[in-house]
Amino acid sequence: MNEISKVSLPDYGPEEAAMRVYLDEGARRAQTLGNRGPIRFTPDGAVHPDILEAYWRCGFYIFEGVLKADELADIEADIRDILDRLPAEKGCPVDAKGRPALGADLKAPTLFWSKPLADPFGGTNLAAGRHPVKMFEPKAAADAPKEIVYLILGSLQFSEAALRVYGHPELLAVAAAVNGDDFVPFNEALFIKEPGRGASVAWHQDGVTHWNSPDWDEGSHGFNFMAQLYGCTPANGVWVVPGSHKLGKVDIKAMVADAGTERLPDAVPLVCKPGDVAITNRQAVHGSFANTSPDWRVTVNFGFHRRRSVLGVQGGGVHNKAAVYDAERIHTRARMIGYGIDARRQRFPHETPFVYQPLAGETYRWDADAKAGIKDYNLMDLSI
Repeated sequence: MNEISKVSLPDYGPEEAAMRVYLDEGARRAQTLGNRGPIRFTPDGAVHPDILEAYWRCGFYIFEGVLKADELADIEADIRDILDRLPAEKGCPVDAKGRPALGADLKAPTLFWSKPLADPFGGTNLAAGRHPVKMFEPKAAADAPKEIVYLILGSLQFSEAALRVYGHPELLAVAAAVNGDDFVPFNEALFIKEPGRGASVAWHQDGVTHWNSPDWDEGSHGFNFMAQLYGCTPANGVWVVPGSHKLGKVDIKAMVADAGTERLPDAVPLVCKPGDVAITNRQAVHGSFANTSPDWRVTVNFGFHRRRSVLGVQGGGVHNKAAVYDAERIHTRARMIGYGIDARRQRFPHETPFVYQPLAGETYRWDADAKAGIKDYNLMDLSI
């Protein structure tokens, strides 16, 4: 993004020195975990067990070099178009050029706004109150806009490049290895961490529905993939407390109180290069700090669940209206996997497409009719 030079970059004010030390120490801790490398398979085609061991041990893994230069260029072109089509300001039906704004005609929740460098969820009852502590909010530059878009849901309807990432055969193979061959969708999003403006996301665990279930375990609430367009650094990336996905519902407020700061001492950053893709357990304690750095972070985010965690379950109501997820709804929502696989096949015909078992024998063709038919598809997200 060439616009970086136009942005006035603030710092953390009275927290700057402590934050610099924390970022450096966290990066060193992250290097010791042994949970990163390319996606690898055994001779019989299974995801390598060393990867799965490290994922279940740490609660996250960084797959290096998954997306190549041509695919990153496709994603960047879509992101530039999306940013150009955002509303001129919150609530405005048109963009800065007077065209109908992105998402203006949609029913599903799509655009999430924040004051620059703010923490819009921390310490509130939003999202089922799962962000109990507010992060430190640095003072934004005087020339910063009043509000920015930092999160876009239902992103597959706005970006064919993101849809193609969604159909990546190696990533879907990882999803099957973690959640079973009958894995099901969760939701998809774009996270935008603009230099000098990007909002923080307070420490939280994603899961809502299964904490007290008799069959709860470390995988009950699924996981998210986070594909990085420009990479991510300790300053602008997600931080995770390793192993916290095994602990059940934790008292984050007490964790912060014990530390005396929201800079949790055991957390580590996801440090990625362009094209790396992280997988993060949704039960892990994780969050991110306001982005006072000069670096953009653009994350193509998409998650998957175990089918048994979703079928017949009353949804959590965080991403859309609460409902019981029956087989018909799951099948309808899973069509996005079929479209993603075919969209990728058309763009990368040299790859062997993934075969998603729940749709085996069905045909999904990504074309103009399919694109028109997925408007507001995220009303059917499977949020647990």
